[in-house]
Amino acid sequence: MEYLNVTVRPATENDLPAVLEIENLTFVSPWKEKDFRYELTENPVSNFWVIELEIKSQGLKSVLGFCDYWQTFDSATICKIAVHPEMQRHDLGSAMMDEIINDCAAKQVLTLTLEVRVSNSKAIAFYKKHGFREIVIKPHYYDNGEDALYMLLEIGNYAVDFSN
Repeated sequence: MEYLNVTVRPATENDLPAVLEIENLTFVSPWKEKDFRYELTENPVSNFWVIELEIKSQGLKSVLGFCDYWQTFDSATICKIAVHPEMQRHDLGSAMMDEIINDCAAKQVLTLTLEVRVSNSKAIAFYKKHGFREIVIKPHYYDNGEDALYMLLEIGNYAVDFSN
């Protein structure tokens, strides 16, 4: 019997090849390796994590997704969240989002925001499922001129028990 373990953990430089593969498969305007290295090693407000699947019996580990969010004082912004296209719809994105929300709550972050392409209905539905609400359209936000939907989650709406 296979023993599977899914972990959300801080990213390391060893994760960059998998992160770049997922990035290039997922985003219209993907970040470059230097952008991720900056997030990992230089950006003081970055929280860069991966979600990893481990098959214990075989000693195999595989990064299946990643997230990067910036925290500044009592607010945070999701810069990137992605799951490998072949592994989407298996709750891995939700597991990462739950970790982000719990981490923000533990750090007394009050609001979590993000921008998403107005054409990305799948992502918008995902964010709404996690309690985000639409705030405003940012016209011509992306390189190709597409508008962004600015969304917000009030962390105070989530009761998180850290006493255990």
